[in-house]
Formats: sequence, C-alpha cells, structure tokens
Amino acid sequence: MTSVRRSYLPAAGKDWLLPLYDPLVKLIGGDRIRKVLLDQADLRPHDRVLDVGCGTGTLGLLIKRLYPGVEAVGLDPDPKALTRARRKARKAAVAIQFDQGFSDDLPYHDSSFDRVFSSFMFHHLAPEEKEKTMREVQRVLKPGGTLHLVDFTESESDVRGSLVRVPHSSERMKDNSEERILILLRQAGFLRASRLTGGAMLFGQLQVSYFQASVNTGQAEGDQ
Repeated sequence: MTSVRRSYLPAAGKDWLLPLYDPLVKLIGGDRIRKVLLDQADLRPHDRVLDVGCGTGTLGLLIKRLYPGVEAVGLDPDPKALTRARRKARKAAVAIQFDQGFSDDLPYHDSSFDRVFSSFMFHHLAPEEKEKTMREVQRVLKPGGTLHLVDFTESESDVRGSLVRVPHSSERMKDNSEERILILLRQAGFLRASRLTGGAMLFGQLQVSYFQASVNTGQAEGDQ
C-alpha cells in the first residue's frame, strides 16, 4: 500500500489519546454494541469481510474469535492505530489483513467482500466523504452482500445539545442523523436500507443506531 498523505481524524480525536481509546470504548459499552452488530450480520464460514475505519482492530479480533473461518480485512488511514491493531492480532495469534487507506477510495476490486462493517467511524467523515464512502462500499460488496453500520446518531426531529457530548465535532454529527444515513445508503444504490434498532452508551447519554443495507442480486428495480 502506498503511504497516505491526506488528513484524517484519529479514532481518539488526538494521537496522544490513542493508548486510552480501547479501554475508554470498552468502559462506555463498545464491546456490547459491536457484538450486537456481528449478530445482525449472520456471518457464514469462509465469508470475506471488511471493517472500514478499523482503528485499533477490536472488531476484527472479535470476528476472528467468534468466526475463525472468516477472512477479515481492516482498513484505516491512521498508521499508529494500525500498528496497534497488528500488535493485538499477533498477540491473539489470528490472521487479519490490515491496510492503510481511506473509506471513500477503497483499494479493493469490485465485488470483493460478502460483508462490510462500519463501527463508530461514519461520524468522522465530512459530508462529501460520506457520500463517496457509501458508493465505494456498494462497489466492493458482492451481489447479495450487506453493509452493517453502527454509529452515534440523532433523529433530525430531535437534534439538540447532546450532539456536543459526542467525541470530536458536533458539526460532523449534524450530517449523521438517522434520516441522512438512510438517504445516503439509497442514493448509493443499496437495497432495503433500514435502521434495524437503536441503543445507548455512556449510561444512556449517547444514542447509537444500527443500519443494514444490501447489494442488488439481480432483482428488478421494483423489488427495491
């Protein structure tokens, strides 16, 4: 992979906070949220899956622990997070491919993955990056493949001061409502894009939503 020269928002907001990222996410309920996300994906033996914005690799390690036969790939622009992810994978003695790159320019062939995951990454992106990311994810999924996304959200009818409690920037969160994510999924060509359920973290202070969308298997447009 070539070196990445674009700017990006680190998982923890600041590089110096990276060592605290895993324990902090675990403390506020991240492990439980990720387990629900995997349960919704209904992974099968020998599936090939991509974790977009994999950060320190926690979701990939959980996938390999629960589904050893699955081929897992993680992508992130942050070399420091990827170094930590590779170290965690070696310690757990599991094989995960970790690549450096951006979600709106995925370095993979068309129809490469059975499942794509996005876990607490989407709110990091600027509006134009979100649109490109959805199109790229749709491109790399195999026919019948599915995207499984969980992130901090607000309903557009309930956007209030709680936005500022979300890490990083409330400005980015304004484009991360449930309604907006569903619109982006449909515009990218996904079928049956839906919000499956919701949840909460940080003792109910942070709202999260789970989304799922699938790639066309050859149905007529009227079946969408």
